[in-house]
Amino acid sequence: MKFVLIFGPQAVGKMTVGQELARLTDFKLFHNHMTIDLVSHFFDYGTKEGKRLVGLFRQEIFEEVSKSNLNGLIFTYVWAFNMQSDWDYVKQVSQLFESRGGTVYYVELEADIEERLERNRSANRLEHKPSKRDIEWSDRDLKSSMEKYRLNSLEGEIEYSNYIKINNTNLSASEVARVIKDRFQF
Repeated sequence: MKFVLIFGPQAVGKMTVGQELARLTDFKLFHNHMTIDLVSHFFDYGTKEGKRLVGLFRQEIFEEVSKSNLNGLIFTYVWAFNMQSDWDYVKQVSQLFESRGGTVYYVELEADIEERLERNRSANRLEHKPSKRDIEWSDRDLKSSMEKYRLNSLEGEIEYSNYIKINNTNLSASEVARVIKDRFQF
């Protein structure tokens, strides 16, 4: 089992790169909004109830996938590097897959804010992430999160052996997916 964690700030292209990587491999894509948008029909993700349910759904999916005969799972995540709870979460999920013989691959994406704001309006993003369809709110949320959280790692901060950081400002999702596939020999 290969577990590919694609992380970076909002609208950096995690889901779209994940879609392309899934096309190039036989891995399944589990993008973070699959649970966020499901739960949002009942509770806002920012609420205690919303976060609890999203966490439960993700954990159950990870449990079953990590025990399955699937070749790989791609998961997207916004990792706040200034939040210990996010570090702990990544460690916990990674250890789950590793404890069952899986290998974890860490893919960090970064892109300029102007490009991210443009991607925030892309048809693919809006199709797959209903909660992002209020563009005005989504743009504000994207900008305000940059003030509150550090959403890309510092040089040398991530020490995992299966790690790559890609600035995809001027790269297509298919180009990035090819780089990932080649780097990790999927």
